[in-house]
Amino acid sequence: MMAVLGSACRLIHFARSTVSLSVRRHSTVAALAQSATLETQENRKPKTGILMLNMGGPEKLEDVHDFLLRLFMDTDLMKLPVQNKLGPFIAKRRTPKIQEQYSKIGGGSPIKHWTSMQGEGMVKLLDHMSPETAPHKFYIGFRYVQPLTENAIEQMEEDGVERAVAFTQYPQYSCSTTGSSLNAIYRYYRNRGERPKMSWSVIDRWPTHPLLVELLQFPEEKRDDVVILFSAHSLPMAVSPVQTNTVNTCVVMTVHEVNIRSERTAQRIVTQQIGSPSGPPEEEQDEGSSMVLTPWRNLKELKTLVVNRGDPYPQEVGATVQRVMERLGHCNPYRLVWQSKVGPMAWLGPQTDEVIKGLCERGKKNILLVPIAFTSDHIETLHELDIEYGQSSNGMMVFQCGVENIRRAASLNGNPLFMKALADLVQSHLKSNMVCSRQLTLRCPLCTNPTCGETKAFFASQKLL
Repeated sequence: MMAVLGSACRLIHFARSTVSLSVRRHSTVAALAQSATLETQENRKPKTGILMLNMGGPEKLEDVHDFLLRLFMDTDLMKLPVQNKLGPFIAKRRTPKIQEQYSKIGGGSPIKHWTSMQGEGMVKLLDHMSPETAPHKFYIGFRYVQPLTENAIEQMEEDGVERAVAFTQYPQYSCSTTGSSLNAIYRYYRNRGERPKMSWSVIDRWPTHPLLVELLQFPEEKRDDVVILFSAHSLPMAVSPVQTNTVNTCVVMTVHEVNIRSERTAQRIVTQQIGSPSGPPEEEQDEGSSMVLTPWRNLKELKTLVVNRGDPYPQEVGATVQRVMERLGHCNPYRLVWQSKVGPMAWLGPQTDEVIKGLCERGKKNILLVPIAFTSDHIETLHELDIEYGQSSNGMMVFQCGVENIRRAASLNGNPLFMKALADLVQSHLKSNMVCSRQLTLRCPLCTNPTCGETKAFFASQKLL
């Protein structure tokens, strides 16, 4: 352990990004951005409301269960057999493990804190940059924790907002993230049978915004032997093999994916709700992958999952990486890698942990991790990258494959330049007089979710003031 700690002290020079260096230089801007109190934010009568969309994260350990419950009940994110039964079951079983992870990063997610700080800085700047659309007010719309997207919309309507901007905080678009949040906005009005009082538009993606690219640069001092790994959250490629005939459909349930130790309990829930298997009960279990194969009558074949439907996320993440490396003059070797895979199904790869191990086996033991699709710290950066892989906490990866130096570039968090980037995005959007990007109007070629088409039509039909 002392050898590892000694190695950790020999920091590679370039591993401190300009994100952290710029904070002190721009302290005046930071003070201005944070000077507006929450009371001021609540009391202002807004003309333009900016709804900052994100997944969110539990602030306290006791919030973890409800967070997981909403997540596993989101049919835009995932499709489960009898989801109204299996979703709550999975959420309950996963809660202790996820609570343990959050306890290791301070007892909760900091994403609301950072989003509030970013929103305050953004609207403060916007009031000066775009007086014709002022006053501006930000709202937080999380998908799985408070403040929920639906509650934020209700508050915006009560505040008398005239122009509403749905502003995704995911730079790269995916149906499972931004798409799910936009569907929530559409469903809010559909379920109430109402038309919006506000005029809606959408900032649905911004993977190559110049200030985002600038923020992701690194100092000039670099070591030639350092490999840069741009790490983004992975997505499922497709469902596991599905065997069908004219009578039965054999559904493959990935037990590891939902972290269920009792396969029979999960099967019992599904079987009770869908119906008994035709003929004598059959169950096959692959000990290596813990998959349960159960045949049911009249159950439709599972559909292709996110990536193979034509989701644009992989291409847009790649576009961000390309712009960053062009700006850096391709100074170091790099790869785009993917993290957070669960279960034995095929996910977008290569996986971050596997790439780290592979590089070490080939003598490349100085690594910089860059969370290219995460703008604020949350469990994927603070636990997965820092604790599981990172050297700062003596992560298991250091011991398993002999990493000499591994560091993570700082997230954007409260960086004043990031607040300026957000304000610039909103100002440009308001001036463009566009409801959304042309990309948003195109459904995935193999889309199976009818709500997606309805949501796109909803936003495309909005009339701007």
